[in-house]
Amino acid sequence: MKGKIAEIFESIQGEGIYLGKKQVFVRFYGCNLACKFCDTKPETFTEYSPRELFDKIADFPYDYHSIAFTGGEPLLQKAFLKEVLQLTKKAGLLNYLETNGALPKELEEVIDLVDIIAMDLKLPSSTQIGELWDKHRRFLKIALRKEIFLKAVICHSTEEEDIEKLLDVIKKSKRRLALVLQPNSYEHDTKLQQKMERFRQMCIDADVVAWIIPQVHKIRGIK
Repeated sequence: MKGKIAEIFESIQGEGIYLGKKQVFVRFYGCNLACKFCDTKPETFTEYSPRELFDKIADFPYDYHSIAFTGGEPLLQKAFLKEVLQLTKKAGLLNYLETNGALPKELEEVIDLVDIIAMDLKLPSSTQIGELWDKHRRFLKIALRKEIFLKAVICHSTEEEDIEKLLDVIKKSKRRLALVLQPNSYEHDTKLQQKMERFRQMCIDADVVAWIIPQVHKIRGIK
């Protein structure tokens, strides 16, 4: 079995509630979505067996918080991902999965091996690719078995109706979940900041914990 990996590197987490944590990043090649704001479109990859990838991870000094399996979309290569997660879990490492939250069946196959899930909620007015609400609901139901936080990218095009639907998904999960509102780094200006503040107030009014957190690694010029 071989997996397609775009890159492996060590850096700090620049997004979400684990901002600033040192991680080893394993970027999977390929995605099932085509969001208009996507900033990660690798053109090349290297093929690894699960053991070869684990050995690459093991080359890094163990002074990091966790391994961030990111993409692309890692769950597209679920069989390969599962083999790697088994190896890292056995080694006592924390498995941190960054995912677009649209592949519930695939998540079910690896959920027992994952420790932390950073789940995107793809807002139709942000992504311009149509609705994924049903897939997000089914994905979240499975993901709730582990530690999880949610993230939504906010663009100039993002509509209040999508924030209302997002809040409905969170409320119906019947668990207090952290939501990160992340500005589209290509559009981050005063107008977008004001929109995000308004959306955050909607979250507060709905008793949903929400933060505005930009992509700090881009601001700092860190990989």
